[in-house]
Amino acid sequence: MTSASRHLIRIAPLDAVSQHHAHDHFQIVIGLSGRAAFVIDGQGGEIGPFQGCLVPAGREHAFAGIGSNRQLILDLPENSQPVSGLYYRHRRLFEVPRYFEIDEGLAHYLAFMVKEIDQQPAGTGNDLLATTLLSSIYHRLFTHGHATQRLDLTAIDDYIYRHMREGVHVSGLAQLMFLSTAHFSALFREQTGMPPYQYVMRQRLAQARFLLRSSASSLTAIAEQCGFANQSALSHAYRRHFGYAPTRERLRQT
Repeated sequence: MTSASRHLIRIAPLDAVSQHHAHDHFQIVIGLSGRAAFVIDGQGGEIGPFQGCLVPAGREHAFAGIGSNRQLILDLPENSQPVSGLYYRHRRLFEVPRYFEIDEGLAHYLAFMVKEIDQQPAGTGNDLLATTLLSSIYHRLFTHGHATQRLDLTAIDDYIYRHMREGVHVSGLAQLMFLSTAHFSALFREQTGMPPYQYVMRQRLAQARFLLRSSASSLTAIAEQCGFANQSALSHAYRRHFGYAPTRERLRQT
């Protein structure tokens, strides 16, 4: 077992200074407290409590903690138990970058997992804990129940990112999923707990926040890139969502 396999799981904050790299192992990051911003292969997202992302091996990604935060981080080498042998199918989770939500059932396991990590000697039982977590995520993403259709949130996130500049409409997302707007909206709310327009706005603001923290682009340019009519529209939405103006976000980095 490699050193990376022995240190499969860790709980740590992400630094507020934006970092950018790639690595040869699969990675899962799940928010426990606070927030963190990610861009994986150009796909932006923000992780809060009970939200996570899946980082494929070898993919460029940037990340930064937002204030005080605590993340559960799993590094999964190709020869580690959770993604090899009987569990090789779990690699499907990492075919593309993904952002996901933790439902109530998985949240209970996550709480147990964190408690076990805190109580066990370093590395003890990590493979079993990680394998169970991956199996649970895999089941939720790829094993569809007969009664409920599940939307491909990875495809939706990719569409939002690619069309952010010109504006994303719920009707366009519905067409992407080959559904009527009403049916899509109902399924989306059932699966994510929020209406699609709110989710789109959250993604746009997460991308704006990341650009404010990691680039020197003007507020006007960021507003345009994230699909806002002008700087004022971005500032209004930003202040309403985060509680302060976007200019303050940049001042916090100086």
